Amino acid sequence: MRTSRSITVRLAAGLMLLVGSFGSAEALDQDMVVKKPETNSPWAMFRFGFSAYKRGQKQEAVEAYRYAAEKGQVGARWKLARMYAEGDGVPRNDYEAFKFFSAVVQQEVRPGSSDEAYVSDALLALGNYLRTGIPGSPVEANPAAAHDYFLRAAATYRNADAQYELGRMFLSGEGGTRNVQQAGRWLQLAAEKEHAAAQATLGNLLFQSGKVVRGLALMTAALERAKPSDVGWIRAMHEEAFALAGESDRRTAIALAEGYLVDGLK
Repeated sequence: MRTSRSITVRLAAGLMLLVGSFGSAEALDQDMVVKKPETNSPWAMFRFGFSAYKRGQKQEAVEAYRYAAEKGQVGARWKLARMYAEGDGVPRNDYEAFKFFSAVVQQEVRPGSSDEAYVSDALLALGNYLRTGIPGSPVEANPAAAHDYFLRAAATYRNADAQYELGRMFLSGEGGTRNVQQAGRWLQLAAEKEHAAAQATLGNLLFQSGKVVRGLALMTAALERAKPSDVGWIRAMHEEAFALAGESDRRTAIALAEGYLVDGLK
């Protein structure tokens, strides 16, 4: 599954916000290295699980997270889902991850709350799972349901990865009707958040529609900030467009791309 740098940063920031009211992360660890919390409240066990995980005691963390998750603690449910999805401290099990992610999105979390990053990421993960299904499990491919999860994450939580995936689905017609205008809208929103894959896809769409300079500029900027896993396909797309563009358009596009990299999209 894709996980963009911006979402990783947001989730890390959200987790630090959760522990912030108790002092620094280091102080929190010092408090909880000594002993388990005297109270078994979901919040206290989640905090203890967080500290145990950071110390590398992942089995102890899983037990604490599981207790907190059973009591409805959203952060614990999300963390268990991520651990199962990545095989981190537990055997990888996408179906277990799917169930924990599903539990996260079923909770009432308002946009702007400290828990919104958990729900946003869980919606994205569920969309990716439903797009292809999970072999050997009851979860079958359901692109229409995946579209709905992406839409919820994109619209309610402004998740750049979800906006990108939604744009791609509208562009191809996957999970519904092809709609280039809607594809462009969602790709633009993700591109404005410096999502390199969205910038490249939007750039190619604009280039193909005759907006050569802006399209080439977006692809150029995207190539500069792309994740290693995206560099190959973005470079191929960029080189093809660059070869077709005239010399004047190339120069103007390069200058515009430099502006995008410094000031963002306008």
